[in-house]
Amino acid sequence: MSLAAEAARPTEEQVPLRRLMAFFALVYVVEGLGQTGGLIAQPLNYFLKQQYGWTPVQVTTYLTVLNLPWIIKPVYGVISDFVPLFGYRRKAYLVLANAGAAAAFFWMTRLSAPGELILVLLLTAYAMAIASTLCGAVLVENGQRFRASDAFVNQQWLWFNIAAMASSLLGGLLVERLAPEAALHMAAAILAVAPLTALFGSLWLIEEQRSPIDLAQLKSTFRGFVATFRRRELWLIALFLFLYYFNPGFATPLYYHMTDELKFSQQFIGILGAVGSAGWIAGSLFHRWALTGLSSKALLNLSIALGTASTAAFVLLHGKTSAVLLNFASGVAGMIAFVATLTLAADFCPKRSEGFAFAALMSVTNLSAALSDNAGSYLYEHLFDNRLPPLVIASAGFTALAFAFVPLLRLGDKRPGEAALQAHEPG
Repeated sequence: MSLAAEAARPTEEQVPLRRLMAFFALVYVVEGLGQTGGLIAQPLNYFLKQQYGWTPVQVTTYLTVLNLPWIIKPVYGVISDFVPLFGYRRKAYLVLANAGAAAAFFWMTRLSAPGELILVLLLTAYAMAIASTLCGAVLVENGQRFRASDAFVNQQWLWFNIAAMASSLLGGLLVERLAPEAALHMAAAILAVAPLTALFGSLWLIEEQRSPIDLAQLKSTFRGFVATFRRRELWLIALFLFLYYFNPGFATPLYYHMTDELKFSQQFIGILGAVGSAGWIAGSLFHRWALTGLSSKALLNLSIALGTASTAAFVLLHGKTSAVLLNFASGVAGMIAFVATLTLAADFCPKRSEGFAFAALMSVTNLSAALSDNAGSYLYEHLFDNRLPPLVIASAGFTALAFAFVPLLRLGDKRPGEAALQAHEPG
């Protein structure tokens, strides 16, 4: 949403829009800090590598279970759609999820055995996934209401990456200055505080009408739920998202390559994570200022082109300067891809089934990413003999394949939100 577009809206819309923008910023700061890839990521990877001597495949396999809460996000969505808690479909669940995350991170400060850690990490992953699902439902409901899905997606991931940048810098500093176990516990202690801010934001920034459980409401929600499975557009979008995000990922192999081959310090690797997040922030601002007028089809094709090029460019990684440039470019491409794909998903979700439908589409991307990471680590270790360039080329090639599926979406030259308005609505 450009400043001019916001100023042109009626005054009565501006106040709830600004409250929603503040809510998305706050919740996604917590998401950026609290997800498995946030502040805990580098201390945890370093702890497992140094304390137990684990390989990339062992680390990736160990962490794979943490994808489960994100893959089953539709379960949280359908419960929220059908069963209001204390009269609210979104707010009450958000409060409980953030309270649970805070408690689990505090518990983690007292643990060090991998078996115990993975249990508590799984609890934090469930809490973060539930909060993300409910936040996504708020996005879809209000994005369709205000025709602002792209602005809300942009706002979420702008602040997610501001938090991710801070996480990378702080995570690298903790690993560099503290012993592996101490760094892990300090990260968990910091994370125990963050969800409490999202808890209060959920209470005060969301305007949600109470939703009683009655027959009429249940019938309306059930019609939206059934429409999710009948819509051709949603099945095509799900297929596209899976193929778009499935490529042999190289995040974990890249970490090992930078540590063992390029001899980067842990603090510098943390700085690179921050540089990547800065790229996402730059991509968010670039989209906000220059790309809001593009059609959905053009934006998707642009994101695929940028993703392919920025991935392939990692074959040029040979030192600190190239690492900084490549991580920044990858961040810009990643942000544009997220705005393009998540806006597409949000705009086509049926009414009254927003939580389930959007969560189902996001679970497709999470499943695809999990398979991608494991495939990449396996290829790196067993097929490419711990060499990064062949894996990079394979990943870029898979990303480019997504071009072939854009025409199937039949988006024409419509801007985000316009194609969804012409889709068949449930009766």
